[in-house]
Amino acid sequence: QVQLVESGGGLVQAGGSLRLSCAASGRTFGSRGMGWFRQAPGKEREFVAGVWTGSRKDYADSVKGRFTISRDNAKNTVYLQMNSLKPEDTAVYYCAADRPGYYSGSSYQGYDYWGQGTQVTVSS
Repeated sequence: QVQLVESGGGLVQAGGSLRLSCAASGRTFGSRGMGWFRQAPGKEREFVAGVWTGSRKDYADSVKGRFTISRDNAKNTVYLQMNSLKPEDTAVYYCAADRPGYYSGSSYQGYDYWGQGTQVTVSS
């Protein structure tokens, strides 16, 4: 069983920055890929970024060059540094844990644990 708790969301002006954190419980964190997804009102959940063992990192085209994902296995935590935020980044951001040893990439169906979400609002 893995529990994920996100933090760091909030209200920020366009061009600003936020750092999201996701703290994970359990002993399998180091063997799991971790992803960030987001969902805006009326839209489907979309992949934002992911990091897997071997330091593989994937990003959605819409956030490349602005967002950076990282992980600290000693703290069982994954981070999403978001810079140059835009109003279209407004959404609920979810942390998700991939199955141990798997690479699910942008396919949310492959992730087996999810956090409760944290709201990010970017004002223009």
